[in-house]
Amino acid sequence: MLRKWRIPVATLALVGGSMLAATSTAAASTAAHGSGRVTMQPGGLARHLVGPLRARGRGSQSVTSSNWSGYVATGGTGAFSSVSASWVEPTGHCTSGSQYSSFWVGLDGYSSRTVEQTGSEVDCSGSTPLYYAWWEMYPGPSHTFSNPVSPGDNFTASVTFDGGGRFTLTISDTTRGWSHTENKTLSSAKRSSAEVIVEAPCCTGSGGILPLANFGTANFTNSAANGSAIGNFSPTEIIMKSGSTQKDSISALSGGTNFSATWLHK
Repeated sequence: MLRKWRIPVATLALVGGSMLAATSTAAASTAAHGSGRVTMQPGGLARHLVGPLRARGRGSQSVTSSNWSGYVATGGTGAFSSVSASWVEPTGHCTSGSQYSSFWVGLDGYSSRTVEQTGSEVDCSGSTPLYYAWWEMYPGPSHTFSNPVSPGDNFTASVTFDGGGRFTLTISDTTRGWSHTENKTLSSAKRSSAEVIVEAPCCTGSGGILPLANFGTANFTNSAANGSAIGNFSPTEIIMKSGSTQKDSISALSGGTNFSATWLHK
């Protein structure tokens, strides 16, 4: 399936970005697509829509978003050539219905119309949590790796610009001992942001954000941009919030590289 949408969906102010939509299906499945696999998630087939929105800032170093949380370093075109981080795959606490949560590193997407990214996922299909890893060069589709993923697995991921529109996306499950590297080209990438993100997918056919799967707490370490601690770039903290409902809480950066995200609401 075409996967989720990697641009922060706005609540207030108007800037560059994108949104997605989904239609429902009963269960998760996968189908081969290109060099990866396209995922049929519990919420169904997702597709991209144009929706240039982003939340209004709550301060010079903090903004709210309907579907992103974490930290983002920002700059002008060509400011960032790499981003990396490590995290532990959290446990999905699933009861009923379909919910989704993504954990990833990427370049672009905060104020531009592309995103070069790779990460992991825990989705809920009823009471069953679904774990997997993926990569995406938005606006292209997402591709899911077939390797098994379990809660507690240690991930390390990076996205690196190699020049000439070429990117290297690498993700490793060091607990299970597997790793994938994708070499891709996206000439339109601005490289104006680098981010480490928790995401709730967006949007349903009616235009709403999909429910955020209860992931408990996700811990990120070694968050870096351009080979340096992301904290050295005065990053913006992103808080996931829908109306008056805050969906998760983000800790302060520790040592300029480490933070946690704790689920609050779907």
